[in-house]
Amino acid sequence: ARVLATNTNYATMVSTPMNNSNKIKFIQLSMVDEEQVIAVIVLGGNVIKNKIINIDEPISNENLLKLNMLLNTTLNGMAIEEINLGLIARLKEQAGIHSQVVGYVADAIHLDDDMQIYTSGATNIFKYPELSDNQSAQEIISAFEEKQQLSELVTQTLAKEDNTGIQVYIGDETPVQTMRDCSVVTATYELGDGMKGTIGIIGPKRMDYAHVLKSMKRLQTELDEMFHKNDRKVE
Repeated sequence: ARVLATNTNYATMVSTPMNNSNKIKFIQLSMVDEEQVIAVIVLGGNVIKNKIINIDEPISNENLLKLNMLLNTTLNGMAIEEINLGLIARLKEQAGIHSQVVGYVADAIHLDDDMQIYTSGATNIFKYPELSDNQSAQEIISAFEEKQQLSELVTQTLAKEDNTGIQVYIGDETPVQTMRDCSVVTATYELGDGMKGTIGIIGPKRMDYAHVLKSMKRLQTELDEMFHKNDRKVE
């Protein structure tokens, strides 16, 4: 984000990669003590989620094994979005007195890790007279500090399944209300196994689009090369 802001003289943001469409590879329930079970959920790309589950009474080893078999037999290979309320209800019914554990596991599967957004160059806004008046600048700086609106921008960008390229929003087209006087350029980068993130550049409507697009494409390429370089090292 810092390099991009320096190269373009605009405000920039980069989100950490998130897995929007992933499949379950394995679920393991293990006793921690008489009152707690830990659920370890392994997703595609070896993304791992852990959740400590409080239980009202101890679960026997035999019943814990049955729960593991039930969850893995039913859920392995399924995409997260395929695990709906109807399926969870059926699993709870089959789990009997341990239905609460199944509910907690389902919650853990659907729990999104907190997305991190890194920003830089917000003060570059003051370089452009049309954006540097008190209200406009304050709204933009606030959006960069609080990041909630930037999170919504990332969510909207990643929600477009066919969006793996560069999107340009000018003025009122901009998804972020406080940036309606700006142009926003976003690009989706992909690290494989459904891991995607967003790069964003915010500037005046008269921004140098050719330079911005070139910078975006360069960063996309560098991220892709870094990922595949790491793949080759593992191999």
